Amino acid sequence: MQRRIDLNCDMGESFGPWRMGDDAGVMPYITSANIACGFHAGDSETMRATVALAVDQAVAIGAHVGLPDLEGFGRREMAIDARQAYAYTLHQLGALSGFAQAAGTALHHVKPHGALYHMVAREASLARAMVDAIRSFDARLCVYGPAGSALSAASAVAGVRFVAEGFADRRYGDDGLLLPRSEVGAVIESVADAVAQALRFMELGLPGAASPTAMETLCLHGDRSDAATFARESRQALERAGIRLIAPGHADK
Repeated sequence: MQRRIDLNCDMGESFGPWRMGDDAGVMPYITSANIACGFHAGDSETMRATVALAVDQAVAIGAHVGLPDLEGFGRREMAIDARQAYAYTLHQLGALSGFAQAAGTALHHVKPHGALYHMVAREASLARAMVDAIRSFDARLCVYGPAGSALSAASAVAGVRFVAEGFADRRYGDDGLLLPRSEVGAVIESVADAVAQALRFMELGLPGAASPTAMETLCLHGDRSDAATFARESRQALERAGIRLIAPGHADK
């Protein structure tokens, strides 16, 4: 079994007076944060505050790029072309990078959100456009996404580092894809069950890939009501199993 893993979480998803997630409570237990960039969630002050939290906890900062759909939280698919995928990605990278630079740091990775995550996983033209935008902005950035996907293939062709992601608190179908949230049992509520799934992925590889693919990053969702407790107990269980928590390319936290 691999003995190291990155623990990532989607963050910075509040907007104006509307609050989502417990970013301050979760941040001490993760190694990389995917921060919303204002398209599907987040706003200027939320981005600034979330970047500051990440810097304080030495957590790697990633741009969580989504579709321009605040009302639908980026979970509704939209008909976009490659030109738009490129522009949306570059726009959001630039926005979050400004806050990172002002805080004395830089972006580490990019992870698509919600519907866009699934769209670039299956549609080669959109995946290529997203990766082209990332490479144009900073070719050193990592790309987080599903193993065996169009996004993985596009990253390989472009020479951009791809980081295969698994989900600790989401169930997968027999086809290796995430079960829709609308299905009963799609979200794993038990820390023990989530950690057991994570350890299984670390030993056997991620589902859905044509061949066993090592998982390099594990996502915990920050919009759970018990997000901070779930993150703390998940990290502690992984560490008890002898797993080192570290972001790709980063020193130990």
